[in-house]
Amino acid sequence: MSSPGFEPHDHHHCIADGVAAAERHCAERRLQFTPVRRRVLEILLGQHKALGAYEILDILRAEGLGSQPPVAYRALDFLVAQGFAHRIERRNAFIACTHLEQRHAPAFLICRACDRVVEAQADPEAGELGRAAQAAGFVIERTVREAEGLCPDCSPGMPA
Repeated sequence: MSSPGFEPHDHHHCIADGVAAAERHCAERRLQFTPVRRRVLEILLGQHKALGAYEILDILRAEGLGSQPPVAYRALDFLVAQGFAHRIERRNAFIACTHLEQRHAPAFLICRACDRVVEAQADPEAGELGRAAQAAGFVIERTVREAEGLCPDCSPGMPA
């Protein structure tokens, strides 16, 4: 499973590929992929950083797509429920999923200096958490793993 990571890449491909995957998903399940839902996903896919609902609402308002908070929150709720976006708990914000067509357990690497966020793969069944769950007879359905630190561009001693 690959991810754009912190390296430079073409955001146009992120947006086009992500929207195409969301369109396929919605068509297969007969879900409405409304213009607002599409635009919120495009905004998230183009950023690679966690955005709050009000930041997204400001963009929607400027584009004439809505001015009330429920507009952004409804779109975000839909995107998260369908797996197109993730909520970054530590920031009370949202990021586009970079693995739309794969079942996965994400872990988020958050740069505290530039606010970029990278989605990495984590296996909640492995490691200490998995062993503790197994010993307790617990079945893990969802985990939230977030690590804050410095990306390669912001880390001391790393070339920018």
